[in-house]
Amino acid sequence: MKKGKKYVAALEKVDSTKLYSVEEAVKLVKETSTVKFDATVDVSFKLNVDPKQANQQIRGTLVLPHGNGKTKTVLAITDKVEDAKNAGADFVGGPEIIEKIQGGWFDYDVIVATPNMMPQLGKVARVLGPKGLMPNPKTGTVNPDIARAIKEIKAGKVEYRVDKEGNMHVSIARVSFDEQKIADNLNALLDAILKARPSAVKGTYVKNSVIHTTMGPAIHFTFNGR
Repeated sequence: MKKGKKYVAALEKVDSTKLYSVEEAVKLVKETSTVKFDATVDVSFKLNVDPKQANQQIRGTLVLPHGNGKTKTVLAITDKVEDAKNAGADFVGGPEIIEKIQGGWFDYDVIVATPNMMPQLGKVARVLGPKGLMPNPKTGTVNPDIARAIKEIKAGKVEYRVDKEGNMHVSIARVSFDEQKIADNLNALLDAILKARPSAVKGTYVKNSVIHTTMGPAIHFTFNGR
């Protein structure tokens, strides 16, 4: 596949044999964005874990210090209607909303629910599960404090999860963010990943770490704990 002139020019700025520092990588990721729109800044990891083992399935959530620039549409399934509305939920309801989902309604990015609604949500688990929309206590989307759950999502809460190959991908910012905000978000994610290191992992934990923009070149970086 022939690469565009902008991509080739951006690629020339990156030394593929070098492991950049976080600060260097952040500066470079802004310089190598090749699109006219406000591109997403993504981070990818290759971890030395075996996700087939229950104690090595890394998954969690993190409220980024500056959000990631993406506004999520939140559906709250709860009997605490006023709490959910005041917290900023875009859609709020109970059993009637579940019926709407059964009819094929998916105009939202995240579903949060109070625990008492989970038995009824079981009716649509087969529909929501494959789309990654089923509320889960591990990600904080099943929460008796529905207002807090909604506010965290609206503030820039992201989920990180290792796939079956040991890879992880997280969107942490937009190119328009200043370097310090991107670095703050990246460092917060790095801290979370390091804290999630399984005790069973010996030797190198993070095999590879890369930052890049939408359609931009990969920039390999290193950090303490890698």
